[in-house]
Amino acid sequence: MFYRRAFYLIVLALAYGYTMTARAQDYHVLTGIDVLEAEHFSPLVGKNVGLITNQTGIDRHWQSDIDLLYHAKGVHLVALFSPEHGIRGIGTTAISNGVDSATGLPIYSLFGKTRKPTREMLKGIDALVFDIQDVGTRFYTFIGTMKECMEAAAEHHIEFFVLDRPNPINGLQFEGPVLDPAQVFELAGTFPIPIRHGMTVGELAMMFNKEGKIGADLHVIRMKGWKRWMWFDQTGLPWVSPSPKIIDLYEAELYPGIGLLERTDVTDKQGLTRPFEEFGAPWINATRLVAQLNERKIPGVRFVPIRFVPAKENYLNEKYLGQECEGVAIDVINRDALRPVACGVEVLETLYKLYPDRFNVDEIWHVTRSRELIEQIKHDVPIDSIEKSWQPALKKFAAERRRFLLY
Repeated sequence: MFYRRAFYLIVLALAYGYTMTARAQDYHVLTGIDVLEAEHFSPLVGKNVGLITNQTGIDRHWQSDIDLLYHAKGVHLVALFSPEHGIRGIGTTAISNGVDSATGLPIYSLFGKTRKPTREMLKGIDALVFDIQDVGTRFYTFIGTMKECMEAAAEHHIEFFVLDRPNPINGLQFEGPVLDPAQVFELAGTFPIPIRHGMTVGELAMMFNKEGKIGADLHVIRMKGWKRWMWFDQTGLPWVSPSPKIIDLYEAELYPGIGLLERTDVTDKQGLTRPFEEFGAPWINATRLVAQLNERKIPGVRFVPIRFVPAKENYLNEKYLGQECEGVAIDVINRDALRPVACGVEVLETLYKLYPDRFNVDEIWHVTRSRELIEQIKHDVPIDSIEKSWQPALKKFAAERRRFLLY
């Protein structure tokens, strides 16, 4: 089983990068898989198990969930299910079904033609286990996959286990527009929560199950030692990039806001060095844009001008390949002061104000489903007023959220 661990240590280090920082040395958080392992996997003994996971499904010693469950005494791992980007986290388009080379187990893709496990996929399974690292943002699709799997488990009377993991951008702060219940959509907008939700996947599963009336036989394997104020680099846990563009915690910090740019007319430098920290386009004047952004005095960040040439195909669309672009690099100088969603909105307002004929802000509909926000951006409404407009829904969310917090 240990060659797979070596594979993760070498290949993931080269392809994605993962780190443990000195700041984390005083803390020893155990994730759900660590707790389950310490309990000798007792809740799963005697069961045929389907595992929903990817490259982030590891224990604190870098051992893969797949190996751990496959070799666990009394546990019968019979199928694997993969989310967006696939079981290894390197896919950039729809993912096909496959077979795990080490175990011979079938891998069923939940990011292709099928988004929810089918009756045939679930045949003979007694329990579904979910263990994937989320990034704390509503439109990151993994929590949508979890909800779809919970619904399938409820429909087929299968137990559902969530192995909890930290919210990497802390579990205290939440912000942004709450998704209108009438606009709930598949995977990237699966529940009426704000863009930055401040919850763990286990807490979200409980909320989805109760408030969404799913009715799954849900079991959350809680973490030990995690505190809500913790950022991921304060947990002592190994970081594995959850997807090709969330290279490290820095990208995760900015993603709730700068992720809004993904479908727009700028490129976020997919294939280059720092996705979500840098963006641009051939029609941008970097000096002018940076000056306008820094004038806004956005808390926690500063902006510097850059030039670059996109050299790799963007996984959503091709943007400016081989063309010289000017743009912006974002330097996070105080992550505790940063409000990433508000920061993203201010970036959008500035781009639209400077380039109304080139920057199509309507494209953020694909992730926000908020016409109100689009109109506010077009009219350069001050960010304080925009944030104030979010407060009634956020206040209601805060009360609902409180009932499901485990830590």
